[in-house]
Amino acid sequence: MQLSLHTDYALRVLMLLGGTGTQWTIDEIAAWYGISRNHLAKVVQGLQAEGLVETQRGRGGGLRLARDPAEIVIGHVVRRLERFDGFVSCMGAGTDCTISGHCQLKPALAGALEAFLTHLDQFTLADHVSRSDRRVWDRLKGGAGTAAPAAISTPASSA
Repeated sequence: MQLSLHTDYALRVLMLLGGTGTQWTIDEIAAWYGISRNHLAKVVQGLQAEGLVETQRGRGGGLRLARDPAEIVIGHVVRRLERFDGFVSCMGAGTDCTISGHCQLKPALAGALEAFLTHLDQFTLADHVSRSDRRVWDRLKGGAGTAAPAAISTPASSA
């Protein structure tokens, strides 16, 4: 099983916002992760529609978490953003399989998928962005937490 890039990027955005506790722009996040700004803008739009991030336009604008990280359940995020109807072609709507009705694989795969999501339901964003290691998040914020995120070196240039 593999999550889509959309869900992957959404989780990365949430972790960055939750871990730093600061506001970031789409351009800053795209530069930090080295990903497409346009794709990221669509991801952020989805996160905003789900009520997970708030955006502010204009000078001094950006995005931040709309909820406390402890209230954001990872399983819920994955369920809302990922499309599972095509997990296996026979699980999608309107599929015509010649062994439908005789195959026991579909229920087994559906159960495995549900177990995966149920496992993710045990974790919140707060579990994955513990602020106990302040050095990591301070580095993301540009040191002491006062510098703008744009001052951050990308992972490739900091190696």
